[in-house]
Amino acid sequence: METVEVLDRVAFQIGSITVYWYGIIIMTGILLGLWLATRESVKQGLPKDTFSDLLFIALPTALITARLYYVMFEWEYYSQNPEQIVAIWEGGIAIHGALLGSVIAAYLFAKKRKIPFLKLADIAAPSLILGQAIGRWGNFMNQEAHGREVSRTFLEQLYLPDVIINQMYIDGQYYHPTFLYESVWSIIIFGVLMYLRRKSLIQGEIFFTYLVLYSIGRFFIEGMRTDSLMLFDILRVAQMVSIGLIGLGIGMIVYRRNKFKAARIEGDQYGKKVK
Repeated sequence: METVEVLDRVAFQIGSITVYWYGIIIMTGILLGLWLATRESVKQGLPKDTFSDLLFIALPTALITARLYYVMFEWEYYSQNPEQIVAIWEGGIAIHGALLGSVIAAYLFAKKRKIPFLKLADIAAPSLILGQAIGRWGNFMNQEAHGREVSRTFLEQLYLPDVIINQMYIDGQYYHPTFLYESVWSIIIFGVLMYLRRKSLIQGEIFFTYLVLYSIGRFFIEGMRTDSLMLFDILRVAQMVSIGLIGLGIGMIVYRRNKFKAARIEGDQYGKKVK
C-alpha cells in the first residue's frame, strides 16, 4: 500500500476542546451567506437585522432537521450507537434535511414579521448555494461524500492539485471527488442566481430556480456516490428528493407566471396597476 500524506481534520485543540475543520468551514459558509443576504435585504428595504434574526432561529432548526434526516435513514446504525446521534462534528448531516428546516423556520419567521416568504427566499437563495459550495469542503477534510473508486491517473487527468488527490486516498484506494463536483456546480448556480437578481422576475423565481438547478446537479452527482442514504436499499433518497424538487420548482415557476399573466390581463381590463 502506498504512503500518501492526507490533511488532518482537526484544526486545533484548546485543552480538552477539539476544533474540527469541518465546523470552521461550515461556519465560514454561514457567515458569508449572512453577509450577502443582509446586504441584499437592506437594498430591498428590509431592516438590517432581518437575516441575523432569522439565522438565530433557522440555524439551530436546520442543524437539528439535517441531523434527524440523516439519522432517520441510518437508523440501523444509530439505534445500536445512540450516543453517536449528537456527534454532529463527526459529519453526517443532510442538506435536504437542512433545507427543510430552513424553509419551515423562514416561513414562520416571515409570517410573524409580516414579510412575504418568497421575498425572503429570493434574497436567501444565493446565500444558501454559496454556503453549500463552501460547506462541501468540510466533507473534503473529513474524507467523506466521495464517489466510486478511481485511479490516481484519472484524478491527475482532471488537473487537480496534489492536496485534493491525496485527500481522496482513503483506505488504500482513490475515489471520485464528488464533493468537488458539487462545490463547483454550486458556484456556477451562485453566479446564475446573482445574475438573475439584476433581472425583473416574479417573486419566488430566484428561489425556485435554485431548487431546480441544485437538484439537477445533485441527482447526477448522487449517482456517483458510495455513501448515499437509501430507501428500501434500492432507491437513493437524495435522487428521489431531487426529482421532486425539480418538479416543484418548475411547476411553481410556470404556475406563478400564468397567475401573474392572468392578473395583469385583468388589471389592464379594469384599469388597475398590477405589481
